[in-house]
Amino acid sequence: MAALKSLLDVLAIAPLERIVEYLGDHAESPTYEQLARAIDQLVASGSSYDDVVAALAYAVGESFPAAPSCRRLFDERAELALPALPEVVPPTILAAPREVRPEIREQRRARRDEEKRRRKTSSPSQALRVSKPKTGAPPRPEMNVRALEEPSSLTDVERRRVLLTPLELSRFDADHPLVGAVLVLDVSFDGLDPAQPEATSKDRPALVVAGSDEELLVRAIYSSQSSTRTIFQPWRRVGLDHVSFIDGARVVVPYAPGGTHRHLGRLTAREWNALD
Repeated sequence: MAALKSLLDVLAIAPLERIVEYLGDHAESPTYEQLARAIDQLVASGSSYDDVVAALAYAVGESFPAAPSCRRLFDERAELALPALPEVVPPTILAAPREVRPEIREQRRARRDEEKRRRKTSSPSQALRVSKPKTGAPPRPEMNVRALEEPSSLTDVERRRVLLTPLELSRFDADHPLVGAVLVLDVSFDGLDPAQPEATSKDRPALVVAGSDEELLVRAIYSSQSSTRTIFQPWRRVGLDHVSFIDGARVVVPYAPGGTHRHLGRLTAREWNALD
């Protein structure tokens, strides 16, 4: 899945830049009609419908503000529909199991034993050691160090960069040190809470997708599901005590470097790349 998303990044970047150019000042949050005209201009300039499909699919996957209009274009334009997959009849005869020579089996067993010995002799406490603050220095924010450690078996995967809108690029850095971290932040409500009509925000977990010195661009994490949320697969690993769902919308929250924001953990590259 991560490989497919990386391929989509490559296919979508050029046509997406052309669409942003055609939209001009409306690129941040275009209407359906403005986006439809930009798509027509893209096709008229020589781009294929495959280019259009890649750009619209990327915008939907990254939860751009224009994602609903992109879905509407898929529904209403027959030329953007993907062809039906052919039906494949599986063979009725299973292939004979491959025979493994005894010497090969013995080599595999020796490698497994050696791997077990290396794991036993390695000291996990070294990876979790945290330097103590100097005398008189303010206490560091509480941090789940184990959750922030990325498993070594996953470090060979490169985390894909999030594609920001022009307005987001002018405010945030996609390579901010906190990108990929899950923090407990004060997130504004997207509507009125009948139980607490006077409340406008709440402390909740959120995934950082970009940041600056004063603000963070995040995707909030909730305990309930909705049409805009998908399951947050690493919920248990980052220390949440129940199944959680990450919202597709990106919201801005204030941030103070060195503040008391609670760190829950950091997504591995594979977990980040698997996000919708």
